[in-house]
Amino acid sequence: MRHGKSINHLGRTTSHRNAMLSNMAISLIQYKRLTTTVAKAKALRKFVEPLLTKSKNDTTHSRRTVFATLQNKEALKELFGDVAAKIADRPGGYTRIIKLSETRLGDNAEVCIIELVDYNETLLEAKNAGEAKNTTRRSRRGGKKATDVTQLGGEAIAPNATVEVSAPEDTPTTTVQEGESREEAQERDEEAAS
Repeated sequence: MRHGKSINHLGRTTSHRNAMLSNMAISLIQYKRLTTTVAKAKALRKFVEPLLTKSKNDTTHSRRTVFATLQNKEALKELFGDVAAKIADRPGGYTRIIKLSETRLGDNAEVCIIELVDYNETLLEAKNAGEAKNTTRRSRRGGKKATDVTQLGGEAIAPNATVEVSAPEDTPTTTVQEGESREEAQERDEEAAS
């Protein structure tokens, strides 16, 4: 049983495991995405997320602490520069693990992609498009939410106001009131005209 064993040793000694995770963290910081096994990705996430949190506070002490773990100046520069600026307002959860449907050919290990969340452009574009598209909320109870002001043609209009739209002079105009169809409004105007 594995009671209380919170770390996956990954079949390696401590020094080998730390070196491997350090190299994988450097690759993740530099290339923003990495294809590896699920077990290594989960271990890497626990390894790299505290480093990403430290990079949000750009002090000499935090730089030295991260450098002691990574031992790579280029990765340190990238981490405290571009990556820290992108994750500045994110409270945590900087990485995403996406499991792939395939397995590794040699040992049939599950393969996945681990990536930095703020660098996946396709998901960010889809999220922004979804936010722009879903401007109204729908209730499952069927009730409609009343709005105080409705936008029409750039002007604010009260919900029960009558809107008059100018038409060419030779075209008859019909004013449609709330709860009334266009045909009913035309019949009402014809009766009033005769």
